[in-house]
Amino acid sequence: MNNAIVLTNGLLTSSDAKTAHGLIRGTERFTILGVIDCATTAGKDAGELLDGQNRNIPVFENLQTAITQLTNLNYLVIGVATVGGKLPGNMLEVVLKAINAGISIVNGLHEYLNDKPEVVALAKSKGVELIDVRKPKLREDLHFWTGEIYKVTAPIIAVIGMDCAMGKRTTARMLRQSCEANGLKGQMIYTGQTGWLQGGKYGFVFDSTLNDFVSGELENAIVSCWRETSADIIFLEGQSSLRNPSGPCGIELLISGNAKHVVLLFAPKRKYFDNDEHWGAIPSVASEIEIIEKLGSKVIAVAVNTEDCTTDEAFAYQKEYEQKLNIPVLLPIQEGVDKLIPTLKGLIK
Repeated sequence: MNNAIVLTNGLLTSSDAKTAHGLIRGTERFTILGVIDCATTAGKDAGELLDGQNRNIPVFENLQTAITQLTNLNYLVIGVATVGGKLPGNMLEVVLKAINAGISIVNGLHEYLNDKPEVVALAKSKGVELIDVRKPKLREDLHFWTGEIYKVTAPIIAVIGMDCAMGKRTTARMLRQSCEANGLKGQMIYTGQTGWLQGGKYGFVFDSTLNDFVSGELENAIVSCWRETSADIIFLEGQSSLRNPSGPCGIELLISGNAKHVVLLFAPKRKYFDNDEHWGAIPSVASEIEIIEKLGSKVIAVAVNTEDCTTDEAFAYQKEYEQKLNIPVLLPIQEGVDKLIPTLKGLIK
């Protein structure tokens, strides 16, 4: 059994908990029984806190309360993605308590539990697993770019964003699911730890991969997926953004991954990269589209991250940008992504 509880320790309603958000929305790898957060959110439904949809995932104040109320709990998943991938100081104590209770730990941060001798020793004594999702592959397991990508005949679509925490993975996953519901064989290539946690079979963890092999790991994931699944269409999960100064990313998907089509996400009310004025203002959507298309790819749709927007504002932005750009504008949370299906079917033909 893969019954799991997600640890956020007070960060559930923040963007740092995007790993938890993904797991709350859905995963094929685990059955999520609850979330450990804080007294303020305890007793509520995690789905309702996230986007207003009840998903029958209760929030608990602490680990002990969760253990008391849940049965057959196998894993505790660290549900945050912090700047620099550091384990928040208040989480290690909870992790140790979980191990003592016989619960295995799944960690998607850059700070590896298997590098902590005291944690490893305790886990061994209790017979539980420590899974560090972001642990880099061995050199002999990495792939270098070969050009095999040019043999892939299925359309490859990069789902990229104007900043971090835009909903790129969520939108790519929704597009894959929408394809399945509409008779298309869609596949998604994950590029982060949450994609693996959600059950992704094809992909790699971008920011744990030695730079020389990023393009090769991306190519290998796409080619393997296409050959093994005969996918009609392949979606690539983006990371960061083309111009985020803390970690610009995305050209690899367009050039090495040969993604000739793009779904671009933006948040109309977010003014600065990572909401930090010092990092600089987020450029216009039109200027981002211009860059993407100069690189040889076509933006086939934009998707709106409606953080801080009312429902009326969300639909107003949709109408405004459809008039400006003359391409479909998606509201993934409010409407889903089925609106893009006719465009996708056109690409396959």
